[in-house]
Amino acid sequence: MTINVGDRLPEATLVKVTADGPDQVKVADYFAGRTIALFAVPGAFTPTCSAQHLPGFLGKADELAAKGVDEIACTAVNDPFVLKAWSNENGAGGVTMLADGNGDFAKAVGLTMDGTKFGLGIRSQRYSMLVEDGIVKQLHVEQPGEFKVSSAEYLLDRI
Repeated sequence: MTINVGDRLPEATLVKVTADGPDQVKVADYFAGRTIALFAVPGAFTPTCSAQHLPGFLGKADELAAKGVDEIACTAVNDPFVLKAWSNENGAGGVTMLADGNGDFAKAVGLTMDGTKFGLGIRSQRYSMLVEDGIVKQLHVEQPGEFKVSSAEYLLDRI
């Protein structure tokens, strides 16, 4: 079942990419007491993710903060080392990378996609959400192959 606006994020563990190495974080603890703009990409280094999705959130970071967003986070079904390399290559220090290496979080929120015909396996769908104290306040899920409603601009316009 897909998560909906008004739902609490499910229990899961993600791996936060830090300068000191991978750090396991429980979703409930990470999102507690804060407003976080979370976006998910099918994979680091993939074309739309690298050319539009991540740069869009980096470019809108100040505007999101001015609207009350405490942190911007990105999740992908990649290991933390890949996400760190992707972050470094894109100068994305302003976005917290949350690795979902086994896809457990993507499965728990019901937002997986089957990329096996492209050699990607099961990945996260592309989406953005605004989460306040662990509760989904906004959720914008893309149709397959599109990049319209999960952008930073789209999310920002609705806050």
